[in-house]
Amino acid sequence: MARLADYFVLVAFGPHPRGSVEGQGQILQRFPEKDWEDNPFPQGIELFCQPSGWQLCPERNPPTFFVAVLTDINSERHYCACLTFWEPAEPTQEAVCTANAVEREEEADEGGQVRLSPTAPAPPGQLFAPKTLVLVSRLDHTEVFRNSLGLIYAIHVEGLNVCLENVIGNLLTCTVPLAGGSQRTISLGAGDRQVIQTPLADSLPVSRCSVALLFRQLGITNVLSLFCAALTEHKVLFLSRSYQRLADACRGLLALLFPLRYSFTYVPILPAQLLEVLSTPTPFIIGVNAAFQAETQELLDVIIADLDGGTVTVPECVHIPPLPEPLQSQTHSALSMVLDPELELADLAFPPATTSTSSLKMQDKELRAVFLRLFAQLLQGYRWCLHIVRIHPEPVIRFHKAAFLGQRGLVEDDFLMKVLEGMAFAGFVSERGVPYRPTDLFDELVAHEVARMRADENHPQRVLRHVQELAEQLYKNENPYPAVAMHKVQRPGEASHLRRAPRPFPRLDEGTVQWIVDQAAAKMQGAPPAVKTERKTTVPSGPPMTAILERCSGPHVNSARRLEVVRNCISYVFEGKMLEAKKLLPAVLRALKGRAARRCLAQELHLHVQQNRAVLDHQQFDFVVRMMNCCLQDCTSLDEHGIAAALLPLVTAFCRKLSPGVTQFAYSCVQEHVVWSTPQFWEAMFYGDVQTHIRALYLESSEGSVSPSQEVGEVQSQEDERSALDVASEQRRLWPTLSREKQQELVQKEESTVFSQAIHYANRMSYLLLPLDSSKSRLLRERAGLGDLESASNSLVTNSMAGSMAESYDTESGFEDAETCDVAGTVVRFINRFVDKVCTESGVTSDHLKGLHVMVPDIVQMHIETLEAVHRESKRLPPIQKPKLLRPRLLPGEECVLDGLRVYLLPDGREEGAGGSGGGPALLPAEGAVFLTTYRVIFTGMPTDPLVGEQVVVRSFPVAALTKEKRISVQTPVDQLLQDGLQLRSCTFQLLKMAFDEEVGSDSAELFRKQLHKLRYPPDIRGTFAFALGSTHAPGRPPRPAKDKGPSLRTLSRNLVKNAKKTIGRQYVTRKKYNPPSWEHRGQPPPEDQEDEISVSEELDPSTLTPSSALKPSDRMTMSSLVERACCRDYQRLGLGTLSSSLSRAKSEPFRISPVNRMYAICRSYPGLLIVPQSIQDNALQRVSRCYRQNRFPVVCWRSGRSKAVLLRSGGLHGKGVAGLFKAQSAPSPGQSQADSGSLEQEKYLQAVVSSMPRYADSSGRNTLSGFSSAHMSSHGKWGSVRASGHSGGLGADVGSRLAGRDVLSPPQANGAPPDPGFLRPHRAALYIIGDKAQLKGVRPDPLQQWELVPIEVFEVRQVKASFKKLLKACVPGCPAAEPGPVSFLRSLEDSEWLTQIHKLLQISVLVVELLDSGSSVLVSLEDGWDITTQVVSLVQLLSDPFYRTLEGFRLLVEKEWLSFGHRFSHRGAHTLAGQSSGFTPVFLQFLDCVHQVHLQFPMEFEFSQFYLKFLGYHHASRRFRTFLLDSDYERIELGLLYEEKGERRAQPACRSVWEYVDRLSKRTPVFYNYTYAPEDTEVLRPYSNVSNLKVWDFYTEETLAEGPPYDWELAQGPPEPPEEERPDGGAPQSRRRVVWPCCDSRPRVQPDAISRLLEELQRLETELGRPPERWKDTWDRVKAAQRLEGRPDGRGAPSSLLVSSVPHHRRSLGVYLQEGPVGSTLSLSLDSDQSSGSTTSSSRQAARRSTSTLYSQFQTAESENRSYEGTLYKKGAFMKPWKARWFVLDKTKHQLRYYDHRVDTECKGVIDLAEVEAVAPGTPTMGAPKTVDEKAFFDVKTTRRVYNFCAQDVPSAQQWVDRIQSCLSDA
Repeated sequence: MARLADYFVLVAFGPHPRGSVEGQGQILQRFPEKDWEDNPFPQGIELFCQPSGWQLCPERNPPTFFVAVLTDINSERHYCACLTFWEPAEPTQEAVCTANAVEREEEADEGGQVRLSPTAPAPPGQLFAPKTLVLVSRLDHTEVFRNSLGLIYAIHVEGLNVCLENVIGNLLTCTVPLAGGSQRTISLGAGDRQVIQTPLADSLPVSRCSVALLFRQLGITNVLSLFCAALTEHKVLFLSRSYQRLADACRGLLALLFPLRYSFTYVPILPAQLLEVLSTPTPFIIGVNAAFQAETQELLDVIIADLDGGTVTVPECVHIPPLPEPLQSQTHSALSMVLDPELELADLAFPPATTSTSSLKMQDKELRAVFLRLFAQLLQGYRWCLHIVRIHPEPVIRFHKAAFLGQRGLVEDDFLMKVLEGMAFAGFVSERGVPYRPTDLFDELVAHEVARMRADENHPQRVLRHVQELAEQLYKNENPYPAVAMHKVQRPGEASHLRRAPRPFPRLDEGTVQWIVDQAAAKMQGAPPAVKTERKTTVPSGPPMTAILERCSGPHVNSARRLEVVRNCISYVFEGKMLEAKKLLPAVLRALKGRAARRCLAQELHLHVQQNRAVLDHQQFDFVVRMMNCCLQDCTSLDEHGIAAALLPLVTAFCRKLSPGVTQFAYSCVQEHVVWSTPQFWEAMFYGDVQTHIRALYLESSEGSVSPSQEVGEVQSQEDERSALDVASEQRRLWPTLSREKQQELVQKEESTVFSQAIHYANRMSYLLLPLDSSKSRLLRERAGLGDLESASNSLVTNSMAGSMAESYDTESGFEDAETCDVAGTVVRFINRFVDKVCTESGVTSDHLKGLHVMVPDIVQMHIETLEAVHRESKRLPPIQKPKLLRPRLLPGEECVLDGLRVYLLPDGREEGAGGSGGGPALLPAEGAVFLTTYRVIFTGMPTDPLVGEQVVVRSFPVAALTKEKRISVQTPVDQLLQDGLQLRSCTFQLLKMAFDEEVGSDSAELFRKQLHKLRYPPDIRGTFAFALGSTHAPGRPPRPAKDKGPSLRTLSRNLVKNAKKTIGRQYVTRKKYNPPSWEHRGQPPPEDQEDEISVSEELDPSTLTPSSALKPSDRMTMSSLVERACCRDYQRLGLGTLSSSLSRAKSEPFRISPVNRMYAICRSYPGLLIVPQSIQDNALQRVSRCYRQNRFPVVCWRSGRSKAVLLRSGGLHGKGVAGLFKAQSAPSPGQSQADSGSLEQEKYLQAVVSSMPRYADSSGRNTLSGFSSAHMSSHGKWGSVRASGHSGGLGADVGSRLAGRDVLSPPQANGAPPDPGFLRPHRAALYIIGDKAQLKGVRPDPLQQWELVPIEVFEVRQVKASFKKLLKACVPGCPAAEPGPVSFLRSLEDSEWLTQIHKLLQISVLVVELLDSGSSVLVSLEDGWDITTQVVSLVQLLSDPFYRTLEGFRLLVEKEWLSFGHRFSHRGAHTLAGQSSGFTPVFLQFLDCVHQVHLQFPMEFEFSQFYLKFLGYHHASRRFRTFLLDSDYERIELGLLYEEKGERRAQPACRSVWEYVDRLSKRTPVFYNYTYAPEDTEVLRPYSNVSNLKVWDFYTEETLAEGPPYDWELAQGPPEPPEEERPDGGAPQSRRRVVWPCCDSRPRVQPDAISRLLEELQRLETELGRPPERWKDTWDRVKAAQRLEGRPDGRGAPSSLLVSSVPHHRRSLGVYLQEGPVGSTLSLSLDSDQSSGSTTSSSRQAARRSTSTLYSQFQTAESENRSYEGTLYKKGAFMKPWKARWFVLDKTKHQLRYYDHRVDTECKGVIDLAEVEAVAPGTPTMGAPKTVDEKAFFDVKTTRRVYNFCAQDVPSAQQWVDRIQSCLSDA
């Protein structure tokens, strides 16, 4: 029985002592006045009565009621029921509070009190003060409290004739039973009657309707996340305006947590004065009035549930782990069935007429039943993991967390892990772990219903039925009897609070109340105490545990075959059949990745142990140790599968004799595993063994039968015997019946059992923690547990004896070797700490504990001495032979910095190398050495698996490509020792995961790291390999001073302009636009001292134009691959620009080349010569440039040959530029600021661009682009999809409507392809500006619509960087994925968002291509103009112009857009120490990936192969060439890179430019050439850009372990293959078969495609015939040309299936099948496009091995000679080649123009197919043309592919040639 109410308190408003606006509560009276002995009066009631603060109100409020909860120091909860009513304030109270009446009113409003307008108006100035009646109780009977306080209030208000003192006295003396389900009727003596109902079971919480209300307010998902948050110890805060709701919500949440008890701060209603409690670091569940929401804003780690708004806010920094699947989804669906039963019927055609919905109270119980089932499923089988450590005098129980998680298959699960570590679960174990106690609903459920729940999983109706059954039981617990309406309580009348109360609440007579209380107490003393009889039983354990999901068993599900292999191997070892065992060992080590095989190993080894000892010979010992290490290396520190536990007795059993009297045990060889230094592992092991022994103590029958070898958890397998819990339950039942002496004896026996185990474990721990070689202390310290413990115990004053003992031990023992002493001290402290913990928990007496502390140092010391002898003897064993180191091949100029360090290369997450899904042998792990050279990090070695064979494994990458280096601790594959390792990751998609051999000291490893870092980040760019390679000065010398870096910038700038003029000038000479004197004699170069006339911006310093010691352009020929000239040549090709701004020129030429930036004064990152509108003066450019970021103002970079639209690029706009960019038409006022004038210039500039377009003159001025209906604007339309967000903000709608135009067209096609090419109608703006959405915000569009803004959202460079990091990890994971197969790769690939970015780039590029193709110009103005802008502009040109899809064109594109226009290669590639922090950002690689995607979709449009792209991708990061160094031309000129002497270059054999290298290589081998190149006539490519159409580039995923990356061609030419042998009978040669291993071999190399094979065959035949070699490219062209001719006997293309007719038959029979494509002129090879891209690499490599230069032969036979007209012509060579005289033959029959070196030459040098000729026109002399010839003798032949420039000896012969060719064309 318990008191219904402990205290009755009357609290009233009182003035605040510090005179603040608010008052404070004052306790007027409390009854009883003395504290109860068992229950002192709780402090702070005054605060909790008025949680929002004590304030006066201007009107009467209706009375309020709520129950607050206070928790005392003993964690007892006190329920304070508060009924508050308002009375007129007394004068003293008013005096305090009149000062700030207004403020107070506002505050009262905030307090959220309810107000009704009074019917009996109070006097105008009257204020009302709150007064509260409080009942304090330890019982939670809310309704009874409400009725009782309501009765007291009613008696007072209604003035009933009842003595209040009697009512209160009766209330305080009323006693009720705690539980048991009985009803008690009480009366307070005012004619009232109430029935109090107690629950049946005390342990089940009483929730009334609170859970149902909580779900109603917050919904399923929110409540589930609050539930998980409370269980995982997060802070939860409820907000509501109603206090009663707060109390209910908190009660409901607690009820859901059953059977766990919440043990942290629990305050359902927190007063305002205590709000700082919310910043406590401990978890809590607290409720606060919503009025104080503002104060909760800055709480960073609190989950806030707003009950009124129905939201739960989880801060970013808080992660609530969800329930493990499938429980999460099952719980969710069960909850929705309970809350929304109609959901299941919503789709029925004939829904039932009515659905029965449960009452709120019943629904409440159903919801709780769902959670009860959830806990039963989560904790199923928990009793099997309880360790009973002591039975008497009180049970001590521990929970084996690791075993529970392991057996449930939930080791990785964050949620369960946190729950098991939490305080609530610790309470659960100590309360419910007891084997003999009263049981309740949960115990029944978890023991007996688990099978039913598992069976019901997929049957919702059965689940619902079970939930309803449980709900019935829960309901019955709260309401055991049908409700009897016996309540009768007087209530006050309606609106009674508004009547003028007769008087304030009276002061009660303490004496009367006290007398009633004393009377009752006296009666109670006489009555016998009510003994609560509890029915105790043995708690059922239920079925053993099962995994929560059967399919979680992991990747290595061991088949019986694997276990058989393990058993066989072990039996071979013990039978001494070592060779057999050696063969099986690799398979066994692989099988041991699986759990079952590891268990099997432990069981098998157990069988070979007799009498605790098994002596082996050296080989057997080695095998056993290796297998044990392999088992242990996959054990986590928790050892959740009990493998370490099973091996622990074995490591002290297996041993070998080293010498007489010296025995080495297995434990000295298996110490390097993290599990041994984990205190939790040792505790679990200890408690498990103690349980075994305690059980044996009480099982007389099996006394002495438990041998130590069986102690390893095998007890559980002996099902016939009773479990330890059963034994304990029996003992607890008998305990009260035993005599005192017997009890003492049992307690002593148990205590000494625990004590002896503690000694045993101190020994075991010293075995496994003390290293064999005490100098290895370093390793030991770094092992997880010890290190932490060490740091924790460094203070001199330690809490336990352990510290002091260890100190004294250290000082006394007087070791000379401080390190050993240090190791010993660490181990002693670790063991002492363990002993302290387990002995205190298991109740060992303090004397025994002291004895243990004295013993531990001696145990450790003895063991150290034993080990010294073992270590000494083990050193004498003969060393294992290690393989010889293989030296890597080096490039010319590459030097070794660090010679080979012996390492193991470990497998990373890619399966192929380890023989994974691709099949094949396990090449990794491999044993070898790592070398560091000036250029690369190289590993060479051999696989450790003896069955793989003599394969060499090479993995290397350029030092410059290193992106991440981290130290790791890994186990060596052979000895399973824990060693230091390094993991190096490179941006060329290589990963070196290495473990250093034990012979490599830590200092060598450290030196390797330092040198690597030094080479990766040289202080200056001159320290890179590309510079150091072949440099004349020694690396040690400082770099040259700046002044002699080559010619000065000023000289160069002049030189630059001259060269450009030379290149471009001649083209326009005949038009006589201007005639400076130096150009009158075109035959000679201009005099050196005369400056060219160039119009220069006025702002430039005039001194820059004065002649200085200029380098003579004639004799100092700049480098042939000079980028500026490359740019200029491209401008010339596109017909862009001249070098003058004279007016006569301006009329016809819209653009000119401006030298304004030749000193790089306007923009450092632009090239020296820029294309700008003709009408803009140079001095205006300076002002325009200020409006743009980095001064990168818009310049033209390409012009469409067809539509004459131009593509411009610039940086993004500056803020000030944007503001004034598109102003209204009003003319600027004279006093405008500079920024305004700048933006005005800018507007003029854009106007000039628009005016330069030929199709611009549109009279209406309303040019808009049509082609999209507004309907698909937002989501499907072109702009819609380009904008990342579906809704277009600000500008979007406007652009959309204008783009929508009049016509409604079909939406764009699937796959992200653009709509029909005709989708752009002629009505459009002349210029589109593509800018960043954020940057163009608030910009007004151009009123005349001459230009239009297209705002798009692009990713930032940092997103590219982050995405690339994730891509690296996805393609080259550091460790194997948890779930094998492609799923995890695809998931991580998606997470990286790399393909999404590629999609974005392609999408924007296709959009720009469409606009340009339709005749509108486009300005791309994104970020700083050097990253994404460059990507987009380059892609647009590549898609629009077939020239850039040739090898020469692509080089030009990269040189122009990437190098000249200042993409920051060094900054983005982090080439120097300065860039280290910014990291590697692969903007260029991303561009190459886009090109690769287009290449895949259009394999016949590109002259270069996929290998070319990979080659550039590899070398742009490798720093082998100087091409991709530095950030701009300006920097390259400063370093003297752009202008190098021809002579200097000749002296250097090493290639400095990647292009030079590509050229050289292309001459020898077709490796960069795409055989399927056959461009279509349609120029523009429109690739699909949807992510589903994109492929992962194989550059990221494939690798060749036989030779390393194939991109350093000199290194990638493996050993020559053995020649094929002739058969003795003279038959065909018999080919040798060869196994091709993916991942090891380069497949394209060993399986070349048909064409490459043929080339080899040709080469072989040629060598036999002794023919002179010929270049492969010429032959290839001839083959194609001849094939075309053969297909055109009647002048039209007819399909042909064989090669040229001129090819002799034995060659044709080799069968190169070339077939005609749909267009007569194209040639398509019938090869799979994917294959061909890969195959070119192979062909070339095969070829390179056999000196490919001799691949092709002359196909020329006499009968093919048909000469219609012949003679000598000068022909201009291809890119950068001079004019040469050739003998030309016009052949009408074959319709060709052929040319030869000389008249007598039989070997044709080249063929021009007349079918491709478009026009023959008079030409102009260009640079290097014959000087003496008249300019009219020049003519050009324009074909679909290129323009041929010719020059005859004189004018008449030129005319004749032109006529002949024209007649040929007309005949056709």
